[in-house]
Amino acid sequence: MRLLVGTLGLLTASVGGVAFAQDSELRPFCPDRPGKGDSTCVIDSGVVQIEVGLFDGFEQEDDTTRIEGWSAGSVIVRYGVGPRTEVQAGVSIATREEATDRATGLTETAEGVSDLFLAMRHSLINPDGEPFGLALTVFGTVPTGGDEVRASGIEGGIALPLAFDTGSEWSLGVSPFIEAIRDADGEGSHAAYSLVIGTDRGFGDWTLGAEVWISHDDDPLGSTTQSTFDLIAVWSPPSLPDAQLDFGLNFGLNDDSPDVEFGVGLARRF
Repeated sequence: MRLLVGTLGLLTASVGGVAFAQDSELRPFCPDRPGKGDSTCVIDSGVVQIEVGLFDGFEQEDDTTRIEGWSAGSVIVRYGVGPRTEVQAGVSIATREEATDRATGLTETAEGVSDLFLAMRHSLINPDGEPFGLALTVFGTVPTGGDEVRASGIEGGIALPLAFDTGSEWSLGVSPFIEAIRDADGEGSHAAYSLVIGTDRGFGDWTLGAEVWISHDDDPLGSTTQSTFDLIAVWSPPSLPDAQLDFGLNFGLNDDSPDVEFGVGLARRF
């Protein structure tokens, strides 16, 4: 909690007016938060961008089980290593998930620091994502997290995000993913596939948008398909074009998906 409060204080101080030397020719501010889709934007060489999930939670319930979970202090640091390439590293400071058997009332809890997330994104067309953007992101997780929450081995995948100028005030983004993730029994790996289609539009200092997320997991112990409809809202402070406060609210579209997810976070370019 102290670390989370410290992070909040640092970012608040930044928004409050700490001066940072920046090149006036930097590309437009373009965080990955808050949607599930990947971005085609690549930050400028030598620039650091920090994106923080202050709190994210979810709830899922069926006839036998109720699952609740949350994470706090999810931090991703992005750094531009070239005119078209950036690297990323991230971790969630605290995660917790509770599964309760509705018949017996017994609860199983898993909590701890998350695994380490690493990624590299390379822009193939237009690193600012306008008017059409195409990028390749290679990502993975290293099992460094707490014993109760970490994966049984390294996981990884690729994304090929696309961004389109629709010719109107609405933008369109498409993000296909393919991943190799660990089996539920920890004995091997299998493929998982995801697709995110989203749109957003600016309304003054606010940007509002919606996404549809579909994900299929081919675990040998039983495949599942999840789908959600996601709403996002982003506020950009008028006096600080390199920062944002964002909100997300997601609704499950089938029984395999969380019934509801919600989150709030910040992003800041330095």
